[in-house]
Parts: sequence; structure tokens; C-alpha cells
Amino acid sequence: MAGQDPMLSTSHPFYDVARHGILQVAGDDCFGRRVVTFSCCRMPPSHELDHQRLLEYLKYMLDQYVENDYTIIYFHYGLNSRNKPSLGWLQSAYKEFDRKYKKNLKALYVVHPTSFIKVLWNLFKPLISHKFGKKVTYFNNLSELREHLKYDQLIVPPEVLRYDEKLQSLHEGRPPPSTKTPPPRPPLPTQQFGVSLQYLKDKNQGELIPPVLRFTVTYLREKGLRTEGLFRRSASVQTVREIQRLYNQGKPVNFDDYGDVHIPAVILKTFLRELPQPLLTFQAYEQILGITCVESSLRVTCCRQILRSLPEHNYVVLRYLMGFLHAVSQESIFNKMNSSNLACVFGLNLIWPSQGASSLSALVPLNLFTELLIEYYENVFSAPEAPGGHGLAPQVQGGRAARLQEAVLQTQAMALTKPSLPPSPLRAARRHL
Repeated sequence: MAGQDPMLSTSHPFYDVARHGILQVAGDDCFGRRVVTFSCCRMPPSHELDHQRLLEYLKYMLDQYVENDYTIIYFHYGLNSRNKPSLGWLQSAYKEFDRKYKKNLKALYVVHPTSFIKVLWNLFKPLISHKFGKKVTYFNNLSELREHLKYDQLIVPPEVLRYDEKLQSLHEGRPPPSTKTPPPRPPLPTQQFGVSLQYLKDKNQGELIPPVLRFTVTYLREKGLRTEGLFRRSASVQTVREIQRLYNQGKPVNFDDYGDVHIPAVILKTFLRELPQPLLTFQAYEQILGITCVESSLRVTCCRQILRSLPEHNYVVLRYLMGFLHAVSQESIFNKMNSSNLACVFGLNLIWPSQGASSLSALVPLNLFTELLIEYYENVFSAPEAPGGHGLAPQVQGGRAARLQEAVLQTQAMALTKPSLPPSPLRAARRHL
């Protein structure tokens, strides 16, 4: 099965690359030559993979076999705009592989080539020797590959197998097979994006606030609180991926080097959006949708009640983030980002459903709930309503407590029945959207 070698140790000198299973040694071909496979479908997005390290790892692997004849099989399927190396990198990679590597390479099999490969070949043709060009063979399907090597020894990624079956089905006029999600890959020990809060806590000596969140918040508190349009501006995708890659590799990031205070703001939102589970958790989603049905005077306390169901770690991180966003809203005369505007930006980064995307009708309650957390930060996150606490706050007594309890039960009932939300007034919808 394609993927990570179960015997791969984190002490491996190229563990950060090897864990993806991009390169595999797969027995011998029909001429007894060692076979090395390169699978594009195993390449993660560019911000999660240092392509220079990939090049070094490829040389490290080939150094073990280049003294004898060998064959490379290149599975092209899975290469896309998110994980594709630059043309400059490809050119430098070709130059890096000197005669030592090219001499004993007897065959380069390209499986499932596309028009991109043909364009690329034309671009690099002036740099590629005629002798090397004769070693390249294209195979449109796996059945053609079987004739040239011991197929039963070959490690073909399941994604490639499914794609090949799909091509065969289309060729024969049959409906394509159903698509399955590939198994998850183990994260790097220093991974920061796309991993759980618990993973980050375990890898950071029990620290509850994730490093990326702390670094970005600290920087923005010092240098961005009065920046107009904070959190509304975008940033270069390439820059964001580069910073993600640095963080994931455990390398320092100095935001001063980028000269744009909006970049750490984008990184913060990206971190929240890539959590495996939203910070407010899937379980709280339906209860939050019911916030618009709660009497206005009881909404803040209802928020406190909903937050009591959060895991303690999520609660601590949420309190830290909301404290910062509250500080941002306090400077809205300069940054134009009041609690309502911030809620529009952060609502869908804090909560989303476990299946599918949030509907348009869900935006109003989700943003309203987020706005309440920011606007009434001190009341919502006061000590009596910490997770695991019991009973209502001391100031909530008598008939008001009864009405609140009724409101909370109502939102919980809505979570079970999932009714459609009543239409909100147009003015309120505009305000929160």
C-alpha cells in the first residue's frame, strides 16, 4: 500500500519528506534493475513541503542505487496547482542530477502523462540530451506498464489505481468507480497547521495557546491594532504558503520581513480555518444557530451557557482569541473594525457544520453569536461560567433565571429537531452580513 513506511522513524534524516511516501523502492524490473517510484499524488501542498529538501531526499535515495542500473517510474497523476514545483526548481533539479545519476538510469517511465508534461518537455528539450531523451517512455495506463516490469512487486498508490480504473471505465463506456478519500498522513513533529489543539499542546510542553496564535496575536497587539481594515485584507497565496511551511518545519517567522501587517492577520485566520475541528466544536453548531430565538436580554448569558459545554482547552484558546478581538474592536475609531465587522470575518472561521458548508440562513446567527463574544467579552468569559461549572451566575436569579433556563432548553431542543430559522428583519440581516 502506498503511503508512509510503517518502519519509518522520526529520527530519519529526511523524515519531514519521507513521511509522505512520495518515493518508494519497488523491487526490480524485467531486466533485474532496481525500480524507484515517484508519486505526485503523495505530494502535499507546497506550503507543507520544502522542495529543496525533496530534491536532497531524492538524491539521498538514489545514491544507494546509482552505482548499478536502475529504473524510475513517475506517476504523474495528482500533480496540481497546489503542489506543483516551480519551473525554476525543475530546471535546477535537472542540473543537480549530474552524470553519476543519469549514466545508470536505464529507463524513465512516465505514467498517465498529460498535456502539461508535453509542454514541459518542449520547454526543457534544449537542456536535455538526446541520449537521455531516449530513456523516456510514456504509458497511458497501467496495463502498458505491466509488460516492462514485475508488476506484483510494484507499489502503486491507491489514488493512481482508482484514476487508472476511471480512465479504463470511460474508455469502455462504463460509469467511473466511486472516489475514496486517501488515508491521512502523519503530521510533522513541528506541524502547526491542520493539526488538533491536543496535538499542539502535546508538542509544546503542555502550552494551551498554539504558537501560531500567540505569535500572530502578540505581533498584531503591538503593531496592528489601529490598522484600518485589519482582518479584511487578503495576502499573496505564495506568501501565506511560505509562512505556513516555515511554521510547519519549526522555523522562526519574522513578520517585519514582509512589511505588511495584514499578513499575520491572514495567517491567524488561516490557522483557525485549517483546524481539523472548529474552535467552537461541531457539537455546539446547532445550539449556536438557535441564538436568534433567545430573548435579547438573555443572549449574553445564553452564550455563557453554550460555552460551558466546550472542552476546557477550546475554552481557554477561545477566551484568549476573543480578548484580543475585543481589544481590536475598542480601536474601531481607527481600524474601522467594530465587533459586528469582526464577527463577519471570524464567524465562519470559528464554527462550521460537520457535513457540508453553512447555509446563507446560518450566517446571521453564527455572526451574531461571534459578535456577542467579542462585544461582551468580559461578561461572557467571567469566572463563574468556566467549562465544567454548574448553576447560573449569582446575578441571574428568580424569574430571569427561569427564562434563561427556558431559552437554553429551547436552543438545545432546536439542536435535536433542526428546524429552519425564522426570517430575520432585513435591516438586522444586513447588519450582520
